Amino acid sequence: MSIRHGLLALLERGPRYGSQLRTEFESRTGSTWPLNVGQVYTTLNRLERDGMVAQGGEDAAGHALYAITDSGRAELRTWFEKPVDRTSPARDELAIKLAMAVGASGVDIRDVIQSQRRHTVKAMQDYTRLKAQALIAVESGGARERDDVAWLLVLEQLIFQTEAEARWLDHCESRLIRLSATAADTGSATATTTRAATGGTPGGTAGGTAEAPTATAPTGADTAPTRTAPPEAASPVAGAR
Repeated sequence: MSIRHGLLALLERGPRYGSQLRTEFESRTGSTWPLNVGQVYTTLNRLERDGMVAQGGEDAAGHALYAITDSGRAELRTWFEKPVDRTSPARDELAIKLAMAVGASGVDIRDVIQSQRRHTVKAMQDYTRLKAQALIAVESGGARERDDVAWLLVLEQLIFQTEAEARWLDHCESRLIRLSATAADTGSATATTTRAATGGTPGGTAGGTAEAPTATAPTGADTAPTRTAPPEAASPVAGAR
């Protein structure tokens, strides 16, 4: 989230002071990403250092006002025109958690998925209720209509995001089930091949009866054939990527 550019966008509408910018930012986004005053003033100081805002006097209550500069307007236009970069996506905690849960000792990754799915669905329901409220506010119009429309867009993005997350969790679970079935089939086929190669008997001869050796073995030599044990079935998530 670019607090820097969000504040520039608000300042383009006219000079503002710090707590006023925080209030308007949260109003525009429906408090989805709350800010504290310290964040706002830290960002304003950096923008002032970079020549994108300048202090422009005080209001009637004595609050120091900040105004956007020509450099700030140019930066804001570039931000609006340039697509958001997706070549280096932000780290997603859920994706990292599932990646680390694969093959982790004592962790049932399906339990992790099911727990997250319940949380995601609840979040989607909460966003949908808020969307209904935002729609009512937009349809009723009023002085805050612009903020209500902005809030509605943010909520719809969150709804789409949680819907996609729920579908991805379903996909992950299906993927693990398929890998588990494939691993079981592979293990069964390997065991069958091994039994066929050894004749399926402890002596390793076809027909079920071990024949006595025809030659006398040297003293102390163990002439009993060694049987190869069938490999164990692979873990359902071993090697999953």
